[in-house]
Amino acid sequence: MSQRRGVAVVGVVGAVVLLVGGCGSGAAKKGAGGSKPAAAASASAPASASASAPPVMPAVVGQTFADAEALVRQVVSTPVQARGAKAGGVVAPEHGQWEVCSQNPAAGAAVTTGTAVELSLAAPGTSCPAAPGASSKPSAAPKSPSTPPSAPAPTRPKPATEGPTDGSTGGSGAGGSVYYKNCDAAKAAGAAPIRRGQPGYRDALDRDKDGIACDK
Repeated sequence: MSQRRGVAVVGVVGAVVLLVGGCGSGAAKKGAGGSKPAAAASASAPASASASAPPVMPAVVGQTFADAEALVRQVVSTPVQARGAKAGGVVAPEHGQWEVCSQNPAAGAAVTTGTAVELSLAAPGTSCPAAPGASSKPSAAPKSPSTPPSAPAPTRPKPATEGPTDGSTGGSGAGGSVYYKNCDAAKAAGAAPIRRGQPGYRDALDRDKDGIACDK
């Protein structure tokens, strides 16, 4: 009797084990067949940051050399060359406040840290000359000299008085073609007294007939 009970117990335990195993197996299959795949990784990794744009030459025309040099040294490591914009290209030892007239390379040109930079300068108080270069500041156009006025044509002095209109020479002893209406006219012209034979003499002006007219 006890032996049968043991067989029965064993049978029950085995059924439980089979039942549990079957459930687990079904769950596993369900999980394997019904679970959704994990989200796929992104197709490609983000592109690497694009290379930074190459440095360019700043615009420095019109600035002082000190300010221009500071801007240029931000993109170029070589020393900035300075030369005079006037003939000869000479600059003073202290040229920090000189004005930049032209630059080479031009503003906006691609440069490297080893690019050679040259700036043309004008001393304070002077204007930039018109000079070739990558970039230049035009100077004011020189004014054309005004044409000097032509000299007036010389005029011939007129005689103090005109001769008689009747064609006469003024009487005997008349001198030349100068004619004085009266002694007042001769004195006003500074010709009195007038001696016989001198321009303007005529008998009508020589009242005392002494050969000297307008002497009184």
